[in-house]
Amino acid sequence: MGKISEFNAQDYEVIARDYADLHQAARKRCANQEELDIIQKAFEFANEAHKGVRRRSGEPYILHPIAVAKIVVSNIGLGYKSIVAALLHDVVEDTDYTVEDLSNLFGEKVATLVDGLTKIKTVLDNEDKAAKKSMQAENFKRILLTLNDDVRVVLIKLADRLHNCRTIEFMPEHKRDKILSETMFVFIPLAHRLGLYSIKSEMEDIWLRYKEPEAFNNISALINRNIHDKDKQINEFIEPIDEALSAAGFQYEIRKRVKTPYSIWKKMNTKGISFDEIYDLYAVRIIFEPSGSETERDQCYHIFSVITGIYRYKADRIRDWVNYPKNNGYEALHCTLMSHSGIWVEVQIRSRRMNEIAEKGIAAHWAYKKDGFAEGGASEMDKWITKVKDILVNPDVNALELLDLIHNDLIKKDIFVFTPKGEQKSIEKGSTALDFAYSIHSEIGNKAIAAKVNFKLMPLSYVLKTGDQVEIITAENEAPKREWLNFVKSSKSRKFILDHMKSQRQSTVHLGKNMLEEALRAIGKNLNDKVLSSLMDEYEIFDSKPEELYFKIGSGQINLDGLAENLKKYEGINKESYFVISNSDEKHKYILASCCTPILGESVVGFKASDGTITVHRRTCAKANSLAAKFGDKIVSVKWAESENSENSYLARISLKGTDRMGMINDITRLTSKTLGINIRRFNIGTEDGVFDGFIDLYVHDIADLEKLIGKLQKIKGIESVVKSDL
Repeated sequence: MGKISEFNAQDYEVIARDYADLHQAARKRCANQEELDIIQKAFEFANEAHKGVRRRSGEPYILHPIAVAKIVVSNIGLGYKSIVAALLHDVVEDTDYTVEDLSNLFGEKVATLVDGLTKIKTVLDNEDKAAKKSMQAENFKRILLTLNDDVRVVLIKLADRLHNCRTIEFMPEHKRDKILSETMFVFIPLAHRLGLYSIKSEMEDIWLRYKEPEAFNNISALINRNIHDKDKQINEFIEPIDEALSAAGFQYEIRKRVKTPYSIWKKMNTKGISFDEIYDLYAVRIIFEPSGSETERDQCYHIFSVITGIYRYKADRIRDWVNYPKNNGYEALHCTLMSHSGIWVEVQIRSRRMNEIAEKGIAAHWAYKKDGFAEGGASEMDKWITKVKDILVNPDVNALELLDLIHNDLIKKDIFVFTPKGEQKSIEKGSTALDFAYSIHSEIGNKAIAAKVNFKLMPLSYVLKTGDQVEIITAENEAPKREWLNFVKSSKSRKFILDHMKSQRQSTVHLGKNMLEEALRAIGKNLNDKVLSSLMDEYEIFDSKPEELYFKIGSGQINLDGLAENLKKYEGINKESYFVISNSDEKHKYILASCCTPILGESVVGFKASDGTITVHRRTCAKANSLAAKFGDKIVSVKWAESENSENSYLARISLKGTDRMGMINDITRLTSKTLGINIRRFNIGTEDGVFDGFIDLYVHDIADLEKLIGKLQKIKGIESVVKSDL
């Protein structure tokens, strides 16, 4: 919790000031003085309970629950019971008070909320290693179990996580890596799914600030410079819109915003573009008060018609979340307009209600449902919460599998398809006809043999598109097949197929072992303890029996393609000279992770395997975030050794795309090999209809070499983007 020391006058002054801010914010959410008095009582109780205790930063500990309570009321919009629970959320965990004590003092509901927020403190048996290694996953499972009971627990937990992120600079590096990775893997997608965009965006920016500090600082500087240069142009863009909406009789306000550093960084990296190529850097938000006989939906379209009468719009950038709200309830009409000064500006059109839901998420849904407003979006949220509950209570899903299932479900995007009767169904983007079958009923999925899509016969592996009309053809004697796992998209489909596999577990384990032995023989190796240990670390089967590995191979969850390459990593040379463990003189064998191929100079993090081998990932690697979210105890803070051999080289891949022309490939290879002296290992470029794209694998000494190459390649005529990508 923190160290104990006497508070001084300045400490008490800071506590009083911060609580006064909370009290002022809470006043707007409280129905009467009685509720405010209960908040005051909770503050005094928590203040006394945490008296003399300080955080790592040195500040009084009570400032943390006050800050969490402020986020709860100001960013999420919850009421007095949630504010009280936020103030008390660490009392049971960190002091001698019990949940029963809180129930007697503040009522059963507040005590239940605090109990849901109290972290797992179970002392595990030393022999129960599997449970110990999945403590993070078990803790998250407990948090999610409260979704159906009272979603406020999760909302307060998100507020708690946000404040921990805000003060993360005071944590040791390995703890920081664990919290940031867990935040990216679980809490950021959860905030997005619950509609808490401001919390999501702030967490993302904090993640980037510590994972890629140079990129964060550079992008922030570019944003600030751009705002200074373009602010006048944005005001000129807004002026005629303001006049036209006033003339049309709308009651409204117009707000400006700029994309966040993280969203810009992600777009630059995923699309391989520069900062100057991001055309939707600016957004203008029109928030109107509904009036007259027009519905909110019709008023959105009315405003759209007014502003597109002034500016040209980009047809492929219209996003209609008024007709088709997002699963988290988000409603708005987005369009991108070309200003008279030549810059693209995204315009978001929302009613006051839509804006409240966009800013406060699920908490705003409750308020509007209570008053009888549209429940469509909220019912989608309720369906998702029910689905999560079904996954959570399944006894066959362990905590680690759960973490992956929930993560995949949180980050998915949806499309709309139709049943044969014309009923609209929301389904994950990339889903197949078989996923659709399972979304209707498990038995329809289990007995499916084919599908009719838009009245044409299609295989179950057919990937659905928005607007498809789907009919599933079944056969009574059909049963799930192992190969179905190769193409299903949704976690629900995989669960039903795996449930069938688990009913035949022993035969699946036997099949998996035979498949592994056969694959090993093909590369001249035998199945032994060393090979098993290496593969169980590679496939993240920590502290389990080999049968789990065999089952995952036999059920198709593990693909043995690339087996030789995976094993070779564990036979690699001891790269002691490459890395050192921060604040340690220990010697270890290091492996460069094949998923992200870190290069000298990049920010890295290590994970220690059971045999002491440390696998080194880039800090921003998605697999590293997944590992840290599940196995935070395996994180090792590593850094590149200062004595790193200048002769060492690192394999990297750059992806390129652009407009093809005579001599393009020659220009690329000449610059790479002759001008910069970089050794090309593989060159794979294809052209079609005058456009080329592909990749180059090459050896570089450090990240500076690679960035220099990327910068020079971007200047070649016809090249649109160059970006480092995974091998």
